Amino acid sequence: MALITAILGFIVGGAVFFIWGITKQRKDAVNLQAARAQAEEITKEAQTRSQLVVKEAELKAKDIVVGAKADAEREMRDRRREIAAIEQKLEAREETFEKRQEAFERREADLNRRDQSLRSREKTLTDKEEVLQAHIDEARTKLEAVAGLTREEAKHSLMDEMIGQARTDAAKHIRIVEEEAREEADRRAKRVIAIAIERLAGEFVAERTVSVLALPNDEMKGRIIGREGRNIRAIEAATGVDIIIDDTPEAVVISCHNPIRREIARVALQQLISDGRIHPGRIEEVVRKAEQQVEESIREAGQRAIIEVGVHGIHPELVKLLGMLKYRYSYAQNVLMHSIEAAFICGAMAAELGLNEKQARRAALLHDIGKALTHEVEGSHALIGGEIARKYGESAKIVNAIAAHHEEVKAETILAPLVDAADALSGARPGARREVLESYVKRLEDLETIAKSFKGVEKCFAVQAGREMRVIVEPTQISDEDTSMLARDVARKIETDMTYPGQIRVTVIRETRATELAK
Repeated sequence: MALITAILGFIVGGAVFFIWGITKQRKDAVNLQAARAQAEEITKEAQTRSQLVVKEAELKAKDIVVGAKADAEREMRDRRREIAAIEQKLEAREETFEKRQEAFERREADLNRRDQSLRSREKTLTDKEEVLQAHIDEARTKLEAVAGLTREEAKHSLMDEMIGQARTDAAKHIRIVEEEAREEADRRAKRVIAIAIERLAGEFVAERTVSVLALPNDEMKGRIIGREGRNIRAIEAATGVDIIIDDTPEAVVISCHNPIRREIARVALQQLISDGRIHPGRIEEVVRKAEQQVEESIREAGQRAIIEVGVHGIHPELVKLLGMLKYRYSYAQNVLMHSIEAAFICGAMAAELGLNEKQARRAALLHDIGKALTHEVEGSHALIGGEIARKYGESAKIVNAIAAHHEEVKAETILAPLVDAADALSGARPGARREVLESYVKRLEDLETIAKSFKGVEKCFAVQAGREMRVIVEPTQISDEDTSMLARDVARKIETDMTYPGQIRVTVIRETRATELAK
């Protein structure tokens, strides 16, 4: 029974499996046909769309072609209109040209007729002039015969008489005018100068060739001198001054004719004493800083002078040169104070005369600017100052006033004699100048100029009030043997070119240094 049941189950299962397989094959066949139908529909639809796209493209292409043709035709019509307009303009111009040509031809014909008429008139006038001249000559001959004088003789006689009378009258008038002008000029000049002097109260500054530096104690003198004098020699070589250490308690004296170098040495020594470290390397560093400080002081002095006088727009280089005048003296008169003083005097005179007061002050303030460079440039300080002012953009009036204030060039404006007068008034006041000191300073500058003229000289300093010349040479150009010859040559040139009292010692210094850094 169980076996039969199993066989029946197996048969039923096989029948079911067979039926399921047949059903699956039919479904697959149906699906395949559906897929083929769908593919055919898609293909047909694609063909339909492609045909539509082709048709649309053809339509667009036709529209583009039609549009291009329309644009081309429109452009051709515009060009034709432009060409027609140009042709009309050309025709109008051609007509105008033809009309002008006809007018020119008519005018030329008219001018030819006038020319012929003028020529005939000219010929007629020439004939008449000849006839009239003949009558005049005949009348003149008859008059000369009656008067007993020729034409030239009568002319000279009349001219001599008129000239004599005119000279007599002119001499009378000139004498009267000169007397009146002299009296008026003298009166106005006295008034202008008096007013200018009354308005000025200047400070009187006397020059000194030495500076005394106070020390905290006498032990500092030994530190300044250094071992075997190396510190004091380094200070003198770096600054070009003469350090005098004597029995004066707690003080050293700095001696030099050049006040700028003396001031640099004073500032450097003051800093060295305050710092306490005094040795050759430190001395050179402090001297460089002192030079910068003095340069800044020079610039500030120039700015203060400009502000005090009330001028503006001066070139920075002129301001620097003006500040350098603080350390320059003319016959013992401080040149910067003299320039400020002259500026106020000149401005006051210009105001009284109705001239430009600021321009007058500017010219007088800059009139001695050349003295800042007279030891570097050969020539008169007035001419040097004029060239410097022209170089740095001052006006022609200012340049002429500076160059002409000692009458070395011709004055072109009234400003030049005003500056000259202000300069003379400032220098002529009681106690303003001393001739001896100016000659002394000039002699020291000449000594340094002579030493600098030799090849291989690096620096030179006139010390001991001009009784000694210290010449520092380049060790690469001058050998030890050449130093003696150089000292002899400098001394011989000083003897030949200069006149001086006593003796002048020439000392040539050659120093070689080797420096290396330890890392």
